[in-house]
Amino acid sequence: MAVHFWRDEPGILAGQDLQAGGTWLGVTLWGRLAGITNYRDPTERKDFAPSRGHLVRNFLAGDDSPADFAARLTQEGDRYRGFNMLMGDRESLWYYGNRGGPAQAVTPGVHGLSNHLLNTPWPKVRKSRRLVQGLRSRKAGLLTDTLFAALADSETAADDELPDTGVGIDNERWLSPLFITGARYGTRCSSVLLIDDKGSVSFSERRYLQSGPATTEARHQFRLD
Repeated sequence: MAVHFWRDEPGILAGQDLQAGGTWLGVTLWGRLAGITNYRDPTERKDFAPSRGHLVRNFLAGDDSPADFAARLTQEGDRYRGFNMLMGDRESLWYYGNRGGPAQAVTPGVHGLSNHLLNTPWPKVRKSRRLVQGLRSRKAGLLTDTLFAALADSETAADDELPDTGVGIDNERWLSPLFITGARYGTRCSSVLLIDDKGSVSFSERRYLQSGPATTEARHQFRLD
């Protein structure tokens, strides 16, 4: 998967999956943001489902409120393979997972999302939430580097902490770290998006080849209009 930052709509900055033409994470100059993850389900078969990355792109380029966009997703979500989506603006942040019931407003606080539902207590989600709780008072520059270091954590979870998602114990171990190492599947990029209460935005991304050392890094900073 090739990933880069793109700006084909005025004011949109995002990471892009070039194979599908969609976006998995993005923010606009006027304060709209969205991100999406897959939902792990090895039994799912939808060979001709539309690209989930287009959902993020459509929200960023549109003018629906997060609540309205999430409500529309509840009507259309079955068309897609399993996904979780976060969508927000300066007023609210909403979550919808098409395998997890109705959309919901995300309450203030620290939340975690992997390849299941919001705040499902997988080991990597619990670990990352604890980390973020302890970092909330740090300055943005130090915070970005510390978060990248955390995202590079390749420690495997203990067997008694692993979920059972239907992929077998060996794969559960392999997929349990924040940073997944593998030639056929693994972490290919890590992104940190920070927005403070004054509207300053920092969007950084590190990219990897076959889960090796970082090959490139891009950082963008701007202020919301």
